[in-house]
Amino acid sequence: MAKAKNPQDLEVRIYSLATMVNESIIFLEELSGNRLLPIWIGIAESQAIAIRFSGIVLPRPLTHDLLVSAIKTLGYTIDKAVISDIKENTFYARIHIHKGNSTITLDARPSDAIAVAVRVGCPIYVDSGVFDRCQTLAKPITEEEVSKFKDELKNLKPEDIFKDLEKKKDSGEGNPPPASSEEPQS
Repeated sequence: MAKAKNPQDLEVRIYSLATMVNESIIFLEELSGNRLLPIWIGIAESQAIAIRFSGIVLPRPLTHDLLVSAIKTLGYTIDKAVISDIKENTFYARIHIHKGNSTITLDARPSDAIAVAVRVGCPIYVDSGVFDRCQTLAKPITEEEVSKFKDELKNLKPEDIFKDLEKKKDSGEGNPPPASSEEPQS
C-alpha cells in the first residue's frame, strides 16, 4: 500500500521548461495556488524530461528509463517525487517507492526525480517549506500576461531572480536566500 500524502507536500506540475545554450530552467506550478518555482537544471536532464513529453521513441533506454525498469523489475511501484528540501541554494528531492508493506525513499536530484515521475505518470510535490524559503514567481493569468511571461523566460538568468533579493538584503529585510539550482553536475 502506498504511503499517505504528507500534508506539507504541495502538488505541482511542470508549467514550463526553458532551455538556453548551456542550462535549462524548469518551472513547477503549484496546483492549489499561483506560485511558480524555478529550478535550474542541466541540459541532459532537461532533454530527458522534454523527450518524454514530445512522444519521441528512442531505440535505447535513457538512464531514467533504466531506473524505472529496474524499480519495476524488483517489484516496486513508484508513488511520487517530492522536492523535499533546499540547503545553501541547492534543491534536494526524493522518489517514493513501495512493494507490499515495504516503503523506500530514494535520494535524488530534482531533475532526476521529475524525469522518473513523468515516465510513470506519478504525482510531483514540493514540500511547503521549500516554497516558503525560495524566491517564487507569480503565475500569469491573462493571455497577455502569459505571452509577456514567455517572452521574459527567453532571456531569464539566475541573477535576474537574485537581484530583488539582494536589494531586500541590502535594505535589511530578512528573507532567506533564493533557490537557484540543483546539486552541481558531476
